[in-house]
Amino acid sequence: MIPAVVEADGVRLRPFRPDDVDDLAAGCADPVTLRFNPVLPEPYTTADAHRWISEGAPAARLAGGAAYAIADVATDRLVGGIGLSQVVPARGQAEVGYWVAPRARRRGVATAATRALAAAAFRAGLDRLELLTHAENPASQRVALAAGFRREGVRRAVGRARDGRREDLIAWARLAGDPDGPAARPLPDLPDGRLTDGVVTLRRLAPEDTDPLYRLHTLPEVVAVRARPVPPTRAAIARRCAVAESDWLAGGSADFALLDAATGALAGGCALVYDEPATGQAMLGYSLLPEARGRGLTTRAVRLLAGWAFGTAGLARLWAGTAPQNAASQRVLERAGFRREGLMRGRLPAHHDSTRPDTILWARLATDQP
Repeated sequence: MIPAVVEADGVRLRPFRPDDVDDLAAGCADPVTLRFNPVLPEPYTTADAHRWISEGAPAARLAGGAAYAIADVATDRLVGGIGLSQVVPARGQAEVGYWVAPRARRRGVATAATRALAAAAFRAGLDRLELLTHAENPASQRVALAAGFRREGVRRAVGRARDGRREDLIAWARLAGDPDGPAARPLPDLPDGRLTDGVVTLRRLAPEDTDPLYRLHTLPEVVAVRARPVPPTRAAIARRCAVAESDWLAGGSADFALLDAATGALAGGCALVYDEPATGQAMLGYSLLPEARGRGLTTRAVRLLAGWAFGTAGLARLWAGTAPQNAASQRVLERAGFRREGLMRGRLPAHHDSTRPDTILWARLATDQP
């Protein structure tokens, strides 16, 4: 049995009390909390808070799980909630869930609480803890990583949205024998959140980039060099922007907005796809809006990206492909220190006839001189 009170890492996990009602109602009525916890009533009222304190939390413990208020150790005031559910005794397994009130976010509260609960759960005899997050909720994914959980994959349609739709969720797990400390990440964050040389700036793609990125990727000349030369829908671009941070945290890709440093406007985009982590190799791609072309911005962006990839990220090799007729893209790669390595015959799907387009292969090694 997990103790009634767990105190560690600067947080206190304790039972909910009647005097928590107002803080509990305010925290659970927050739009972000409601968005990612669709089982909560909406609107969430003080009556719901009373019901949880008197009935819901005790029932969770009787079912073999746990429901704790996360309290500030100095004031004992509620700042969030955390618990264990979906207990499977035969497997020694349970699922962790948490939320934090807006006023206490970005202080490491959820990470500290998850670490403390995990340690108590393992001491009580559990062998495996799971955690499920939405792809659009990178803050929760960062908590999972910082608390030592490893990403295991995507559970298709395992969740149900408030409107009844089924939703995919990312599955994370931590075992009793896993080492303490944060889980390893293949792709680190950018230093200070961006890379810049004073002329161009690269930062992680974000939801606010949807409209200019959609305009970019529906340009005929950009569509023509896509793996499948079909323009994306706006919904697809919106989804790409919404999950860019999640994909980065997973280590699959680093998707960048390319900005004009002078104006802050989006001038294009570039992406690093970590296609061979075992060999330290990644592919890169890029494209630029018409009004930003002819100023050397893409070359600067590729140099910045390569410097980060070979430095902070520790990659060994970058490669890129260009259409044989795309002389402008080839000049970008040459100026950024890439060398032509050969021709990949029929690499891409056929467009409107039976001929599969060739791709010229370019590469740069970490040991190459820039």
